[in-house]
Amino acid sequence: MSDADDLRALIEDAQRIVFFTGAGISTESGIPDFRSPGTGLWTKMKPIQFQDFVASDAVRQESWRRRFDGERTIEDASPNSGHYAVAHLIASGKAVAVITQNVDNLHQDSGVEDDAVIELHGNACYAKCLSCDTRFEMADLEAQFKRLGRVEPCGRCGGIVKSATISFGQAMPEREMARAQAQTEQCDLMIVLGSSLQVYPAAGFPEYAKRLGARLAIVNREPTPLDDIADVVVHDAIGITMSYAAGINR
Repeated sequence: MSDADDLRALIEDAQRIVFFTGAGISTESGIPDFRSPGTGLWTKMKPIQFQDFVASDAVRQESWRRRFDGERTIEDASPNSGHYAVAHLIASGKAVAVITQNVDNLHQDSGVEDDAVIELHGNACYAKCLSCDTRFEMADLEAQFKRLGRVEPCGRCGGIVKSATISFGQAMPEREMARAQAQTEQCDLMIVLGSSLQVYPAAGFPEYAKRLGARLAIVNREPTPLDDIADVVVHDAIGITMSYAAGINR
């Protein structure tokens, strides 16, 4: 049996699967990851720290300039076969949730309901006021930026408007972390897709699931720190692997 066959057997035996997804599942949709030498987003430009964004209007406007003048990789991306395999297993009742480090909304775009997606690092497809939590659509903010050369404060309370992502130095979202912990504690199989498992505290969930007695499967092109404790490790493309393991392509 191949590693993909072993993964399929784990899926067939499981009753409550939880997925943990990272940048690797979305690179197959054309979205670059953050760390790869030469291609990673953080190797091309220095990320803006949350405290600097809050403290300086000039830094905020530079952040918005990057967003609206840069490449539209997230906006132009579509779900790939890996996303659709995850959606298939959730729709079938085999899987119950996706804990994701991604901010691209591709799990929802593939058909997974919002309440089944736990976004640990937020969502880049809309913005929020940091004071009153009012939601702003990116298209509206882009129109404002092109008209005024800036994104104005919240019209409701005067607070700072920021992309609904979690930036460097910003606290992790308490509600999402609690939801992720609850799903981790209840799963009997956690499948990691495309995560280097190096960013904590998010990467602690797969290890926690294994410690509680769940099976652990990892599908990632490169080795991860948890490969040694996983029940199945597949170093191959996520889309092909998951389509086969989910029974979509047999």
